[in-house]
Amino acid sequence: MQTECTLEGRGADWCTWKDKGREPNVSIFLLEIPSSRIIKSVPHRTELYEDLPSGCWPIVYSPDYNITFMGLEKLHPFDAGKWGKVINFLKEEKLIADDLIVQAREATDEDLLVVHTRRYLNKLKWSFVVATITEIPPVAFLPNFVVQRKVLKPLRTQTGGTIMAGKLAVDRGWAINVGGGFHHCSSDKGGGFCAYADITLAIKFLFERVPGVSRATIIDLDAHQGNGHERDFMDDPRVYIMDAYNRYIYPGDGFAKRAIKRRVELEWGTEDTEYLQKVHTHVEGALNEFKPDIVVYNAGTDILDGDPLGGLAISPQGIVKRDEVVFRAARSRRIPILMLTSGGYQKRTARIIADSILNLHSLGLLDKERAACRVGSSSMDQMIRDSAKDFSNLSLQ
Repeated sequence: MQTECTLEGRGADWCTWKDKGREPNVSIFLLEIPSSRIIKSVPHRTELYEDLPSGCWPIVYSPDYNITFMGLEKLHPFDAGKWGKVINFLKEEKLIADDLIVQAREATDEDLLVVHTRRYLNKLKWSFVVATITEIPPVAFLPNFVVQRKVLKPLRTQTGGTIMAGKLAVDRGWAINVGGGFHHCSSDKGGGFCAYADITLAIKFLFERVPGVSRATIIDLDAHQGNGHERDFMDDPRVYIMDAYNRYIYPGDGFAKRAIKRRVELEWGTEDTEYLQKVHTHVEGALNEFKPDIVVYNAGTDILDGDPLGGLAISPQGIVKRDEVVFRAARSRRIPILMLTSGGYQKRTARIIADSILNLHSLGLLDKERAACRVGSSSMDQMIRDSAKDFSNLSLQ
């Protein structure tokens, strides 16, 4: 017997179950029950939300983030080793040690399929597709097993780190993935060095797995428009997007702009004073206008003066202050915040990211004491228990 659930006759509050039968176009009504009583499918098992060791900061990183292979990474202006440099700077300042940060895990295909289509993931098995996405033409001539290991595995690990950091942010009040922020990738299309939609994935994981998380705000302050997550959440009222970007540069995605609730289009060469005033005004406005359960902050440093792709003129001190403005706004409202490092195409951006994290810590906006470093499976266990309870209480009234 095949059944289907439709929302016929009584709006979204009731679900009609039908036996589609053996004859075409014949439907036999079996029962009607409130849709709130229907058991939702249990999400797949994932290591990204499993328990992690106690006693560490909610800062997520893995040495596998860094991309190095025969110098090919130097053919793109992106510093493909900046994530490790950030960690090294933080170690030098005695803020962290290897055993005091969360080790990121690689997102599996099953994890990625929460958002991505199978067709898109299969496309990544073609090296020329990855070459187009990463904007490194010679990658097209490499065997795909090499591309998977040397290019896509680091990006999958950063994506896993973003998903993990999302859960940590909810548990601890804040989290930083020293990587990720692949805001040009949507469920079925990559681009701009972004092969996986880590922002969409982190939010979808939270919506599916963490009770009480049903609204998210994305604050995207990378110099480029975040067209990937914008396309993914185009018609989703649960997600509010603020995006501030150079209006003249890639990607110029007019369709995706329709998803932006608070759009801040910047001119070439925008400097600190104007920029910080706009960031403060619009971040405060966004969080007053929409009350989220999580803020995902895409903190690209390609706004830095002299960046070859960003076209803005923000000083290192301006970037540090920008991050402070966003964290103060979220933490003063007790909204969990997840920070991603995203774009940044100069060698000095790693030092600036580290300085910003150190500044946030010195101001008391990052605290270690709120909880032990643990992402538990309690939410999943509770979901299963609740579903079982609903099933046992199900009646044919």
